[in-house]
Amino acid sequence: MANPKVFICDCDHANVDQENKVFTEAGVDYQWLQCKTQEEVIEKCQGAVAFLNQYVRMDEVIFKAIPTLKLVVRYGVGVDNVNLADATKYGVQVTNVPDYGVFEVADHSLALMLDIVRKVSFLNRRVHEKVWKYSEAVPIPRIAESTIGVVGLGRIGSAFAQRAHALGAKVIGFDKSASRRQNLPEFVEMKNSLEEVLRESDIVSLHCTLDESNKGMLNKETFAMMKDGAFLVNTARGGLIDEAALVEVLKSGKLAAAGLDVLCKEPIPADHALFECENAIITPHSAWYSVQAAKELKRKCAEDAVNFVSGRPVKYPVNRLP
Repeated sequence: MANPKVFICDCDHANVDQENKVFTEAGVDYQWLQCKTQEEVIEKCQGAVAFLNQYVRMDEVIFKAIPTLKLVVRYGVGVDNVNLADATKYGVQVTNVPDYGVFEVADHSLALMLDIVRKVSFLNRRVHEKVWKYSEAVPIPRIAESTIGVVGLGRIGSAFAQRAHALGAKVIGFDKSASRRQNLPEFVEMKNSLEEVLRESDIVSLHCTLDESNKGMLNKETFAMMKDGAFLVNTARGGLIDEAALVEVLKSGKLAAAGLDVLCKEPIPADHALFECENAIITPHSAWYSVQAAKELKRKCAEDAVNFVSGRPVKYPVNRLP
């Protein structure tokens, strides 16, 4: 077997059956590794042309040490572990898979919203504790008379907005992309700033990417703008929220509850203060998952790597090379 051009440099999935099928049919050599650090990647992946990458940070350290590398395909939507400026500087194309789990994340966001508003998990726990008393969950607001604010109206945010609208709620939104603001359903009332959405919403759901411009955008100052007793859902990126400030507003009751699928550090540390907040419903970064979505993600990652090494255009470019 020839030296692999393609490395799955870090992937903690149970198998790479989907990737193997794509690479085998295309006649592309590959190797599946589970590197934990940049040092391991540099040691084990010399000569690589393309990476399928999950967690290890991709920046100048990698690009300088492996000059043959010309493509990084990210497992998923977010590319916050890739320094795009460094990639562009070293002529490395970065791609992702932005459309594999749209329905799943939108559905999970809706599930978290319904859970925290209707207090499903809390009531279930109390029933299992042999307490049959709905009044412990009072008050519960009517969702159909609520205003739901959607921050980030790309594929997933728009899909969530449609689900929120179907419940009869008023849907407002903010997105910094002008093109997205111009191509949304009429039922979404777009606002000019995040602050407007925070002030007017009974429920806020985050669906934006993470970068240096919005890291910690929900913090002590912006939480203060939200309605007393508002609800928060985050299935986007943990870094969008200042978690110390979140704990404070959950404990004080400023926020009624939060539904979180993403955190700044994953898995959540055993001593994290969010464990002290019964009004925080947390799932383990599982919003993306369905049987179908998992297969689609893996297949599309491999397909874009094959496109690149075969001299064809990639389908999901993130950065623009000169």
